[in-house]
Amino acid sequence: MKPSIVWQTDFSLTWGAVNTMRGVVKQIDSELECFDITHDIEQFNVLAASRELAFVVPFWPKGTVFVSVVDPGVGTKRKACVAKLKDGNYVITPDNGTLTHVYYETGIEEVREIDTTINRYKGTEDVSVFHGRDIFAYTAARLASGIISFEEVGPAYPVSEIIIEDYKYVKATVTSINIKGIVISVLDPFGSIVFNILTKDFIKIGYNHGDVVHVKISHNDKVYFEEDVPYEKSFGYVDLNKPVLFNSSSNYISIGLNQNSFRDTYHIKEGKDWVVELSK
Repeated sequence: MKPSIVWQTDFSLTWGAVNTMRGVVKQIDSELECFDITHDIEQFNVLAASRELAFVVPFWPKGTVFVSVVDPGVGTKRKACVAKLKDGNYVITPDNGTLTHVYYETGIEEVREIDTTINRYKGTEDVSVFHGRDIFAYTAARLASGIISFEEVGPAYPVSEIIIEDYKYVKATVTSINIKGIVISVLDPFGSIVFNILTKDFIKIGYNHGDVVHVKISHNDKVYFEEDVPYEKSFGYVDLNKPVLFNSSSNYISIGLNQNSFRDTYHIKEGKDWVVELSK
């Protein structure tokens, strides 16, 4: 069986961009299957793209080809690359920070810059604003179908040269009961948000289910939420519309409202400037 191609973008599905990428794949090999992570990543939010990859990659079989296109530098000199991960999967993406989380959490064995003189959809040479279709989808299809090997993607370059965000944006440094981190995801359709605080670190320093935790969320010194919140196993431990801290499915600490959207109620977004502070 040929490997699947798994996509994520900030394109949305309100126009035809994603389907043109699928069309390129099917032209190369009609047997290839395409699946979606999401196409609703906040536009230009490279760190969010990085986080979503790390959430999904571990649950797909070896050889899967992931394509991530959140590319504010499209058409510039930033590298288009294919990274071979230490778990045997591949990520095709602009080298702009998107590989940060898989670099730290999965590991990157090798990376190659896409040779666009070979791996580019014919007839698009004069287009510089849609590498998702013209380069990334085309390369993904050729790699997944076996038309090219990983070595034929293009020249290798040192893993040490990959653009990587600071580790503090991947995982908060947790050394005491007072924790400072950031909001790393607001994509949960039920409106819960995720912090870069690993569940295991949270528990290790002494937090237990049933504890009440002081939670403060701010952006550029403006406080959007500040309350004492119970830390519980799930939503049903608090009343309707009340906040609760819990262990997310991605093994990070999350906060949500019971049967309501925390994100929309408190107008929370994600990013380096969305700071969370936890204390007892």
